[in-house]
Amino acid sequence: MSDGPAARLQKLFEGHRLTPTQRRIAHCMVRGAAEVPFLSSVELAELAGVSQPSVTRFAVALGFDGYPALRRHLREVAPAERAGTEDGDAYNEYQQAVQGEIENLRQLSAMLADPAPVQEAGRMLAASVPLPVLGLRAASSQARGFAYFAGKVHPDVRLLDEGGSMLEDRIDAARYEGATALLCFALPRHPREVVEALERSRRAGLTVVTVADSAFAPVARHSDLLIPAPVGTGLAFDTACAPMLLGRVLLEAMADALPDAQARLEAFDARAAARGLFVE
Repeated sequence: MSDGPAARLQKLFEGHRLTPTQRRIAHCMVRGAAEVPFLSSVELAELAGVSQPSVTRFAVALGFDGYPALRRHLREVAPAERAGTEDGDAYNEYQQAVQGEIENLRQLSAMLADPAPVQEAGRMLAASVPLPVLGLRAASSQARGFAYFAGKVHPDVRLLDEGGSMLEDRIDAARYEGATALLCFALPRHPREVVEALERSRRAGLTVVTVADSAFAPVARHSDLLIPAPVGTGLAFDTACAPMLLGRVLLEAMADALPDAQARLEAFDARAAARGLFVE
């Protein structure tokens, strides 16, 4: 695992039973790992959308005497310079959004230094036939992209990108027909329906693998294996380059665990050439 600021923060939070408000503060701190050591408790409270006393109680829950002690600890593990100095200040708002996504990808790369969680997920996804892939609202495009490519190497991929009363039926049907795992993409804002679908999936006996924006996302306690990939918040609408790339990494791990993946790809290429499917 990486030794970067975000990874160190997540390690700090591990093993603590946090309230929903405290998980919100933790999530906010991970997303702004480079800035948080320089924030006052009032500033952090405003950033997380909670009260200042909640920040103090959060610090105590982590074992510190108060927020000043927590901040001193964070400064010891923070980069030497605060993000956004000199060259960073020269970026316009669009460039800042791109730079934010570059940092998210660096965090993802650092997390993948330990490939074990992704490899474990790949094996579980490969073994599930059929394989349901869930993603609603903001996460629907991530689920759809994964399902499109996964269908080239996996014998039965089922995209679940629409909610409503039929969603539970489709989860039950997949389980009845032999599914053992479900892959979920969960991005903010998190629909209540996704949480309910994961609850249903686990009750049905499915192992839930989740790609989410944070280890403290609302879906975390309804997932058997959650792999985080941060989203960008520099524009009016969140950007999800890291979750998309993590989805492709999971595809690679799944394909590695499928013995006939290469044969399926070659067969597809042959059919596509015969049909003139693509313009060369």
